Amino acid sequence: MKLHSILLREECSLPDRLDPLRKRVCDGWTVVEEIPAMLFDTMVRRFGWHFMWLHSSISGRGFGTTHGEAANRALIRALGGIPKRFNAAELDADQVRKYLGFYIAKITVQPRHVQEGASLETAQRDPLAIPSR
Repeated sequence: MKLHSILLREECSLPDRLDPLRKRVCDGWTVVEEIPAMLFDTMVRRFGWHFMWLHSSISGRGFGTTHGEAANRALIRALGGIPKRFNAAELDADQVRKYLGFYIAKITVQPRHVQEGASLETAQRDPLAIPSR
C-alpha cells in the first residue's frame, strides 16, 4: 500500500456513479486501489459530496517475521483507533525497521469522512445519515 492511499469502512457510502475498485485489508476496512487521496478528494467533490480532513492522526505499531506482516498488524491497530463516526482514513506514514530478525512497523493514518452534506456535525450524530435539503 502506498502513502496517501485511502481506506474506507466497508459500509462507507459514496456518490452513485463513483465506484472505485476496492480491496479488503482487514475486518471492516477496504483500500481504494490506485487512487491517491488528492485525486479521490477531487472525484468526490465533483459529485457535490465532501471528503473531510480531520487534523488528528492515529498510529499503530506491529511486529512480525516479515515486512508485510509487521506493517499489516500496525495498520490494523491504527484503523482500530479511528472513531466509529468516521468512515475513511488516509495512510499518512509508514515506517518499518528490522531488529534482530524481526520487523517492527509504525503506521500513521489520518481520520477522514466522506458524506453528501457539508457539516461535520451531521456526521457526528449519524455517520450514515444523508442530510435533508
